[in-house]
Amino acid sequence: MRSVGRWVRGFPRPRTLRARLTVGLVVLLAVSCAAVGVAVVIELNGFLTRRLDEQLAEAGPRFPASLEHSGALPDDHDGDERGDTRRQAAGTFGARLLDGAVTHAAVVRTAGTLNVKLTARDAGELAKVPVNGTGHTVDLSDLDDYRVVASRGVDGDVLITGLPLEPVEAAVHRLELVAGIVFGAALAIAGLAGALWVQWSLRPLSRVAETATRVSELPLASGEVTLPPRALESDQRSEVGRVAGAFDRMLGHVEDALTKRHTSEERLRRFAADASHELRTPVASVRGHAELALLHPGPVPPEVTRALERIAAESARMGEMVDEMLLLARLDAGRALQRDAVDLTRLVLDAVTDARAAGPGHHWTLELPKEPVTVTGDEHRLHQVLANLLANARIHTPEGTQVTVSLDSGSGTAVLTVHDNGPGIAGDVAPGVFERFTRADRRRTEDTGGGVGLGLSIVAAVSKAHEGTVSLQSSPGSTTFTVRLPTRDGT
Repeated sequence: MRSVGRWVRGFPRPRTLRARLTVGLVVLLAVSCAAVGVAVVIELNGFLTRRLDEQLAEAGPRFPASLEHSGALPDDHDGDERGDTRRQAAGTFGARLLDGAVTHAAVVRTAGTLNVKLTARDAGELAKVPVNGTGHTVDLSDLDDYRVVASRGVDGDVLITGLPLEPVEAAVHRLELVAGIVFGAALAIAGLAGALWVQWSLRPLSRVAETATRVSELPLASGEVTLPPRALESDQRSEVGRVAGAFDRMLGHVEDALTKRHTSEERLRRFAADASHELRTPVASVRGHAELALLHPGPVPPEVTRALERIAAESARMGEMVDEMLLLARLDAGRALQRDAVDLTRLVLDAVTDARAAGPGHHWTLELPKEPVTVTGDEHRLHQVLANLLANARIHTPEGTQVTVSLDSGSGTAVLTVHDNGPGIAGDVAPGVFERFTRADRRRTEDTGGGVGLGLSIVAAVSKAHEGTVSLQSSPGSTTFTVRLPTRDGT
């Protein structure tokens, strides 16, 4: 049983629904054909056997009785006319038993009768045949299978008449061969026709699967999305038709939702761009007036001076925020950047120098390759990427933190990493650290600069605009930002 289970488990199973339905159809048809074939063979064998029994009953014990009264046949006799062979078919077997022992045994031939030798096993088989006039099958050593009938003789002996089963077996075997050929051809034709029929019936489901595959390959996360054509409507009275119809309606809802989302995003982008553009002038005006008031030569109360300084500082910070929002809006709109040769090595040197001046309490380490690394892009925006990463490391780590900036290139990619051994980024913040307005430290204080969470968003947007990527790995005591950009020469 276990070996059968292992064989079934190891047998290759059909994967697709079409293959399963086709295999199931063929298996059911094969079982039906086998059942019909077995029933026909059994019925034919029984019918022919009953016909033999009728022939035996019609012939009666005349032939074995004639052997009893004519004496024993010689062992080498090959065609004796003794024995009543009238109305006896060729191959008819006759035997006389007295007290369980065979006294005479012969077979009717075309030219007469033939004495046969019976073994002890044959005699035992004949002795077991009940004397009730019903047919029984015995296997004689020299004569194969015979259908025999036993009857009581006039001298208290037992007379056995038999006919060979070879014609019956030949007819049954021929039927088995013909049935096997016919059923095999029927299975092959039915399998092919069933596969075509199942394929035709499942066409709507195949179209649904193809459409679902195309939809799964579309970039649904952002931007305008055009869904592929719908699966053709099918008969809604069938299960496949209902699935196709439901899938079409679902795609319609998805397309409506994506269209509304894209429209909303476009509206927000336009609003951010317009608002940022319109805010630049009043913010610059407020800042200018504050700085002008600070330059007044007359005496100014200290409270007023402090207020003017705060107005100028907050105006400058608001101006930076407006510029960042305007930059993100332009990048979202696909605004093309400058495409010049940029020496990334020099940019890293300049950015680290600025970071040392801004954060003297940190330990800054620089690791550069021997050869300059050149990329194609916008020098100002790439410098902004470096400045934002270093400012992020300076602002969000305590003094004394080791910050290591590394630059390397290979396989057509420039790899820039900024690593620090600070406290790390919280696990609930790290997944969305490159999203807009995400802050690792949600407390806005003057000491930390009170950023609004756009710096890393700009890093991600500018990297993407340069066909690059940025990633983060952070744990307590280790934070690493990695920026990958394609190099200019592809090496």
